[in-house]
Amino acid sequence: MKVDAHQHYWRIERGDYGWITPELPVLYRDFLPSDLKPYLDAHQLDGTIAVQAAPTLEETDYLLSLADRDPSILGVVGWIDLFDPEHRRHYERFSKHPKFIGFRIMIQDMPDSSEILEPTFIEALNLYIQEEVPIDLLVRSHQLEHLLKLIQQVPDMRGVVDHLGKPPIRSGEMEPWESFMKEIARFPGIYCKLSGMVTEAEHRRWNQEDFTDYVHKAIALFGSERVMFGSDWPVCLLSAEYSQVVHVLEGALPKTWGEQERARLFGLNAVEFYKL
Repeated sequence: MKVDAHQHYWRIERGDYGWITPELPVLYRDFLPSDLKPYLDAHQLDGTIAVQAAPTLEETDYLLSLADRDPSILGVVGWIDLFDPEHRRHYERFSKHPKFIGFRIMIQDMPDSSEILEPTFIEALNLYIQEEVPIDLLVRSHQLEHLLKLIQQVPDMRGVVDHLGKPPIRSGEMEPWESFMKEIARFPGIYCKLSGMVTEAEHRRWNQEDFTDYVHKAIALFGSERVMFGSDWPVCLLSAEYSQVVHVLEGALPKTWGEQERARLFGLNAVEFYKL
């Protein structure tokens, strides 16, 4: 099975997406399964993981409703607020849906990422870690220090760092991103999505060489059994078309990789991580 482990759908009129404005004309329209289907067919992908793009319970319900109607959506990564005293009730409602496979913590949007180290947050998170719930971790490179401290307190987390932890691809710097990712990768339950790279590079002006060192380092740290391909479509359209995203990743893979490693990257790891 070949899987795109990270993409989004939205309908603008729903009003969930405050960050998508007319000033982003490439993204300021509806993106639905029918729009993605030609690309899945072209790259022989069997399905996708639809990931939340708004911090609302209503958007998670919307994605689950899409999953009811479209078999290409293999699973939905939703959203819950672990600071909300009602978080467990919301989770239990979502978890009754067969395609709800986990939730995402949007550390990226926190004004102070140290909030994830508060006792109430860790206490709430532990409930899901004990149940081995898959958790996506959206974080910028300058927030990796706090993410590492969090994982050190909950070392059994079943988590995946989205978009390689958003390294500074535009500037080409490796540190301190590399050092923090090295420590995070020591925890066997943490995976890494090789996704979202083109939007961290110079939009529409990037070169293939911009990505190679970051991909090689992530693979060296996490190994072929803990990395996943994700297109980050349609957000990727800010900087590249879907096919370009695929080609960027394929062009950055180690020359020593064979069919087995590629099969894990492009599907098997996502199937295992999300328990599809």
